[in-house]
Amino acid sequence: MSSSVEQHSPLLRDAAAARRILRQMVLIRRFEERTEEQYTRARIGGYCHLAIGEEAANVGAIEPLTDADYLFGSYRDHGTALAVGSDPAAVMGELFGKATGVAGGYGGSMHLVDVERRFLGGWGIVGGHLPIAVGAALALDYREADGVVLCQLGDGAMNTGAFHEALNLAALWKLPIVFQVINNQYGMGTSVAMASAETELWKRAAAYEMHGERVDGNDVDAVYEAASRLLQIAREQRRPALLETLTYRFRGHSVADAGKVYRTPEEIAAWKARDPIELFAARAIEAGVLTADDVAVLRRDVDTQVSDAIKEAASAPSPDVAHLYDNVYGDAGTGEQFARMDTAAPFGERRETRNWRT
Repeated sequence: MSSSVEQHSPLLRDAAAARRILRQMVLIRRFEERTEEQYTRARIGGYCHLAIGEEAANVGAIEPLTDADYLFGSYRDHGTALAVGSDPAAVMGELFGKATGVAGGYGGSMHLVDVERRFLGGWGIVGGHLPIAVGAALALDYREADGVVLCQLGDGAMNTGAFHEALNLAALWKLPIVFQVINNQYGMGTSVAMASAETELWKRAAAYEMHGERVDGNDVDAVYEAASRLLQIAREQRRPALLETLTYRFRGHSVADAGKVYRTPEEIAAWKARDPIELFAARAIEAGVLTADDVAVLRRDVDTQVSDAIKEAASAPSPDVAHLYDNVYGDAGTGEQFARMDTAAPFGERRETRNWRT
């Protein structure tokens, strides 16, 4: 191996580890590229936020999680779900609003979930999931369980009241949680420098006597090392931490945003030159654990996998409208109460929604 990083990287220890990590990042990238395409074909409704460019920040932090741990994410959550092991066809099915989706077609792009893998959701309200993640950490601590919580958030959530409340309680009660700020440097079209007086976001941990640090979010090895260490400290010592992973989204804030008005072509090009996938692939080849042919085959396999996921999602059934209000209210009379809503009357039309298939 050619460098100390490669010599000590568990992700480059053998071909199987390197292939698994690279495949996860390539899967997220290709899934997001095809998601953008499907959105333009009107197969995906509502909002859609892509994580292209942020693959190392997701995979590196999620890889150290165990079956006892819990994961919370923001609304830019496709990569989060895929990194935790959710079926790509089920994730795409959710984007399509199909019954086979990870949330049964009810959540859509911003509200993915995989309870079996303890991924308790992407959350649409900026910063709104932080207190909930702290609640999960409190439950683990109360039961004296071994698990910890990884709570991912964007840089935009750093200026919400929920952020300060969550960190304060986590530190005060010594809860097993790591807050990962995926700092892609823009909250919609507003740069961190325009929104935060302190642009080194990890330093905010000091206000709560909490450990904070920043790592290169485009270096999957660096993210993995930091996340592994901080999760272990949270697990064994009940000491929370704030981990800032500095990265960049290659696309705009959402599919509706080209991301070119508030960013220069030079800035985008400079970050693309540090593409996290290309960096790790080159490192794996240089370390001798993968070959260029291995990488090419892996990319082809992923491309086929994502294509198959799209086909499966497209042919899957839609949710039954009769169950639209399931899990909303616990009242046994809910069906009767909502029966009057089954009839829609736009522009004078009177048609039963449940029978409307056009």
